Amino acid sequence: MKTQDRPLDQDDLALADLAEIQDWSALAGPDGDDSGPEVVRALVHRVMAQSTWQPWPLQAGETIDPEMVSWGFVTPRGTTMIVFDGLVFADCPDSGWSAYDIGPDDLEAAAAGLDAHWPDHLALTTRYFGPPDYIGDDSSPGFADEWAPGAAADYRQLAVWVRPGAELRLYSIKPQKDPLTTSVGVSYAMYLD
Repeated sequence: MKTQDRPLDQDDLALADLAEIQDWSALAGPDGDDSGPEVVRALVHRVMAQSTWQPWPLQAGETIDPEMVSWGFVTPRGTTMIVFDGLVFADCPDSGWSAYDIGPDDLEAAAAGLDAHWPDHLALTTRYFGPPDYIGDDSSPGFADEWAPGAAADYRQLAVWVRPGAELRLYSIKPQKDPLTTSVGVSYAMYLD
């Protein structure tokens, strides 16, 4: 197993960006299977009307793929946000702890790494969003369904902050043998209503 352990600077900026949006209702798009340029353009217009985030520009001659359902935005703090009709997450590849190339004999070490680094992620998120509306881990027998049916089925830890039109979920994937979990870390995303 290999690990990466970096400061939470990128996540700090990203969480500040997410916390600035008070009402996510206007960012959420239709709950459907549509894709393509019209879907992406509508998403871009919604996000630009409700935030200071700037969409990735199309290059000369570039078109929006008919299968596209998301688009990237850059915040004034320099965070890249990937936005779908029902989900927003920050692209912060150089922030926090993660383990990868996990083998069957590394599961305990991966879980211990998550447990060691979870408190720092939780404290950072709490600094911007206040105390969570829910927090739990897989030591609880009913953990998978405590927040919502199946919400934590594959998680080791989960914390949730409810906001108008969305909920922020901070979570870690549970290292498992079958199928083998090959990488873990602490992640977060805004789930839009």
